[in-house]
Parts: sequence; C-alpha cells; structure tokens
Amino acid sequence: MEKVAGKVYRVVGPVVEIEGVSSLRMLDMVEVGGYRLVGEVMRLKGDRAFVQVYEDTTSVKAGDPVYTQGFPLYVELGPGLLGNIYDGIQRPLEVIRRKEGFYISRGVSVSALDRQRRWHFVPLRAPGEELPAGSCLGEVQETSLIRHRIMLMPETSGKLVWIGGEGDYSLEDKVAVVVTQDGRQEDVFMLQRWPVRKARPYIERLKLKDPLITGQRVIDTLFPVAKGGCVAVPGGFGTGKTVVQHQLAKWSDAEVVIFVGCGERGNEMTDVLMNFAKLVDPRTQKPLSERTIFIANTSNMPVAAREASIYTGITMAEYYRDMGYNVALMADSTSRWAEALRELSGRLEEMPLEEGFPAYLPSRLAEFYERAGKVRSLDKKEGSITIIASVSPQGGDFSEPVTSHTKRFIRCFWALDRDLANARHYPSISWIDSYSEYLDDIKEWWHDNIDEKWLSLRYLMMDLLQKEQRLQQVVKLVGPDVLPQTQRLVLEVCHIFKNTFLQQAAFDKVDTYSSAKKQFLMLKTIVDFYHVSEGLLQKGVTLAEIKGLGVYQDVIRMKLRYTEDDLESLAGLSARIADSVKELEF
Repeated sequence: MEKVAGKVYRVVGPVVEIEGVSSLRMLDMVEVGGYRLVGEVMRLKGDRAFVQVYEDTTSVKAGDPVYTQGFPLYVELGPGLLGNIYDGIQRPLEVIRRKEGFYISRGVSVSALDRQRRWHFVPLRAPGEELPAGSCLGEVQETSLIRHRIMLMPETSGKLVWIGGEGDYSLEDKVAVVVTQDGRQEDVFMLQRWPVRKARPYIERLKLKDPLITGQRVIDTLFPVAKGGCVAVPGGFGTGKTVVQHQLAKWSDAEVVIFVGCGERGNEMTDVLMNFAKLVDPRTQKPLSERTIFIANTSNMPVAAREASIYTGITMAEYYRDMGYNVALMADSTSRWAEALRELSGRLEEMPLEEGFPAYLPSRLAEFYERAGKVRSLDKKEGSITIIASVSPQGGDFSEPVTSHTKRFIRCFWALDRDLANARHYPSISWIDSYSEYLDDIKEWWHDNIDEKWLSLRYLMMDLLQKEQRLQQVVKLVGPDVLPQTQRLVLEVCHIFKNTFLQQAAFDKVDTYSSAKKQFLMLKTIVDFYHVSEGLLQKGVTLAEIKGLGVYQDVIRMKLRYTEDDLESLAGLSARIADSVKELEF
C-alpha cells in the first residue's frame, strides 16, 4: 500500500535528502516528487533519509512529497526476459521507444514484462504434493532455445492444493495455490519479484570442474575459466575489452548470456544491439537473441542507475541459474560502476580514500563477485554463473584501486596489452601478465573429453614463451644472429605460436571460432614441430633448412586451412612433419 514517507529537504545531484521520515528502511524503494522519480534509500540519520535517485532530479524541489510502498528495489522475473533490452532499473527500452519516442521522459513507468502476452504453461506437479521452497511447478517454452521453469518463491513452501491445467496464461493469471506450514494460502503466478541487492538462496556450492569453452584459443588453452568462475578483463582505451566480451557472448557455450553495458558509450551499445539482432547461434542455428538479455545503461544515462545495473544483471542471472542453466554475465565495465559509487559517495559527503573511491569499494566488489559460482539450487538443479567483467584503468595502470581490488576476488585475469592491440593482434591478451587459477579444476574435463596430454603441452608452451621473452631482451641488444641455433628455434616456434595460434581473426568464418579439439590439435602440432626441429638441430641441420620444408608453411597456415569438418587432416599434420624431415637427416 503506497503512502507518503516524507518530503524533500534538499537535492544534491542524484542524491535527495528527505525529512520527516518515520517508516522508511534501508534500501527501500521510493518515488520522489510529482514525476514519481524512482530512488533507493541509502542512509538513515535521525528523521532524515538520503535517497539515490535513478533519474534526472532537475525541477525536484524542497517540499515535494516522497512516496513508498515499503519494499526494496526489485526486478521482475518471469517468461519474456530473453531477447529484451532494459535500462539499469529494468525498464524495457523498446517499449519506452514505442510509447515515448527516442528520448525517455522522466518518471515514465512501464512494466518490465508484458502483462498481456500469454504463455503456454505445462504443469509438472499434482495436487497433494508437498513442495519445498523453490520447487518447479511447470514449464513454459520461453524461446525455441530456453525452456523456462516456473518455480515457487525461495521463501514459499507447503502443500500444493491446486494447479492449473495445461494451457495459455498471462503473467498475472494464477497457476497454482499452495498452503504453507502455518496454514496460509498463497497464490502462485508466473511472475516473481526479487530484491536486486539480495542474493537468491541455494542448497550448496559445487566444485568447479567444467571449462567455459569460448572458441578463443588464447583463452581456452592458456588462460581458461571454469563455469561458475570470475574473470577480470582490464585494459586501457582501445585495447579490445568490449570486442572480447562480444566474442564470448557470441561463441561461449553458456546457455544464457546477460550483457550489461554499464556506463559505456552509446555507439558501442548500439553496435552490440544491431549486431546481435543479426547473429545466429552456431550450435542451434537459431537467433542468438533468443538466449540473451541486454541491459543498456550508457554513459549519458543517470549515474545512479549505472550503479544499479550490475545488480539488475546478476539477479536475472541467479534466476536462470536456479532453473539449472549455465549463465554468462558480461559486465562492461566495472570501472564505470565504481565511478558511479564514487560520485554518489561524494554527494553523500562520505570520507574518500585512494583516488576518491569510497572505503566500501572492496566490499561492494566482493559482494558482486561472490554471487558467481556453480550451485545446487533449491529445486536440486545444477546451474552456474560465470562473471566476465571488464575493467578500464585510467592510462592502462593496473595498480589503480578498481583493478587491484578486483584481483583479490577473482581467479582468472586476462590483461589486455596496448602494444598487441596497436599491432592488430587480436585478442590482445598478454600471455606474460595474464593468469588462470582454474587449470587444476578443469584439467579432468580436457583429459576425459579431448586428450590427457593437454595440460603438459600447455605448460611446455608457456615455458617456451617465458624463455622467448628473456631472449628478446638479448636480441634487442645484439640481434638474433649471434644466438645459438637452439635459442633461435625457441624464437621461431614462439613466433609461429603467437601468429598462428594466439592471433585470431574475428571476422574470418573459419578462424573466428576454434573448438576445443581443434585447439588441442594445433597446440600439439606446434609442440611436435618444436621437438622434431630440436632433434634435427642436434644432428647438424640448420634452422634455415627446416624452414625451407613445405610442411613449415602448412604449420603456419593451419588455422585457416583446416576447418572444423577437416580435423582428421589436421590430426595427421604431425605425422607429415615427421615424414618430411627424414630427408634432412641424411
């Protein structure tokens, strides 16, 4: 029941101070002034409340009334989320465009989910069953790719006394009735509301063991992430953070993708939305938008809504995780989110710490990344959330607060290198500064599904890259000609690896995606070439003679020559290397 909670005392940018408060609680959602601007209570002090408003506060003045319904900022969860484009507080932008035009009017109120659309509900339970909290009652085919499970709220459990038959229902139509343990009768709808700052409960966390296959060789082979893990992608302006996230959204084997454009430029989000509308899921040949949700909160939108957009995205991700899906959340970028925290903290007159960020920045980052993971839901389904968050350190300085604090809470770090980006080396992930701590977690998957040599070959190649970095320091001083043949071989093999394996053409139909099998075969071929060449050098063969072999060119061109349908020929390339060098042994 809506009521007046107080009146405006003063306005400081997106922060509104309210006086005469008696019933507000922390994080309660309020509506401010005649425009009914949505806000959230961030501090209580005596009879005063401080509210961050998610819209432009121009024309809000002292004495304006403030209304509340007594519940926190929430998102609506139910069929119809997939394929939609929302702003930071879950207003559907396409619906607003049709209603308001190309500009969002202040105070516009639009339901996040279509109340008129009817969904075909298939019941999975029968009256008389005892249902624990979060139980699945039935299913709706939300898109051709995703079957949406209609679940009880996490706080609701009891005896199912009535459930609707198979048929078409709107989100506000009753589909079931449950009698709780204390005798209350609760109606169940396909629509749920959940507070964005409260993590959805689950039974237990599970061990991470499956990799998120992205099709990007430098990621999957050198710096993999497990499903349920957290990744930071830091890099300066123009190093390709957004492009990497676009590729992962297109090609990763996550079943649901949530892309949060947090404070990014409008032209970047426009490019994302226009491209995704045309993309086809490579595994199902269905439109990619059928398993994707977009949250567009660009840099020209109110700064407070930018802070909320991250929580809106992670709450939606938890909802699909509870259905048993593997969800990938792309957050671009957490630096813009942290800047929103800094601005709001300044408006609240809080004591700043390093570079003006609030003292609670590390705890907010920890709360966000902690909501990732692989879990067993209340309905005993296994699902996961993988967070891939870009960071935009000013000047590419990885020691700045957001990047340094983020490294405390993640186990995978894809550092983007400006020199690689300027050299048009995509993805520009530095093989020197990046790391992954998920190797031991996912090695069994690689060994069981691809080959048991995967981890040893990966370690060998990383060792060669480390040697090559040290040798480059010598080469800069005296040139490569003074090095012994074995060290020149290391330089040559690393050159092949960097240009043939690590560099990937995002716009080439063959090279834009590499399966795990193809990645292993390419890695094995390069390592076999190294071992064979090393043996030939010991017998007096020169590196120039080895490079003159025809199979050398086959190795260099293998990423484009061998498609996913021709992996048998790629598997035979190692044998061809061994055969072709026999003539050099005599």
